[in-house]
Amino acid sequence: MFATDGYLKIEQAAPRAVADAARAVLWRQLGLSPDAPESWTEPVRWAADMTGEGPFGELVRSPKLAAALDQICGVGGWTPRGSLGNIPVRFPVSRPAEDRGWHIDANTPLPDGSWAVTGRPHTVLLLTLLSEVGPDDAPTRIRVGSHRDVAQVLGPEPVELAEMGRLVDEASASRPVIYATGAPGDMYLLHPFTAHAADEHRGSTPRFMAQSPVMLTASGTLDGCRQPPTRWR
Repeated sequence: MFATDGYLKIEQAAPRAVADAARAVLWRQLGLSPDAPESWTEPVRWAADMTGEGPFGELVRSPKLAAALDQICGVGGWTPRGSLGNIPVRFPVSRPAEDRGWHIDANTPLPDGSWAVTGRPHTVLLLTLLSEVGPDDAPTRIRVGSHRDVAQVLGPEPVELAEMGRLVDEASASRPVIYATGAPGDMYLLHPFTAHAADEHRGSTPRFMAQSPVMLTASGTLDGCRQPPTRWR
């Protein structure tokens, strides 16, 4: 599925109870409560795990995740993460966030320490569900097979983010869309060229989902993966 569709869902990559415990930590970090919806005033709040401690460590060290990455990238073809990193939390408020355009994430580190989008990516993208996510709960939208289209419009040089959004959207507009729904503890792996986008929250329960780049060990290429970009195109 990863090679043909550009994504792979790993159901219960970690036990639901572990994801529930991580979500409880994030509620405290945000200073909000699941029982006080009157305090949910912003469409998106950002939380983070930078330590990989407690339930977050169990999530990033998931044996099921490691097995999936070994299958996709080959044993030794990827670098284990130490933490989940940035975690956007989307709330069911009437004013949706204006951040729902089609895009791919920055995939290439630059010498100055910043990141850019190029056609020679260093990463695959990991999405970790930390709450129940149904079709109305602001699931990430994924254009199935779009990695093949996006590969055709990117070269080795960095692309400006505004231009990247336009290129990705136009190249992949005809692809069918699926939604990254599931239960706490489910994970998705996305090809670095797979077009995806946030969605408006039409439900009633805040959505917690981490988005984390997993570094490839084959610097600047996907040649370390068992199915390199030339096949995915």
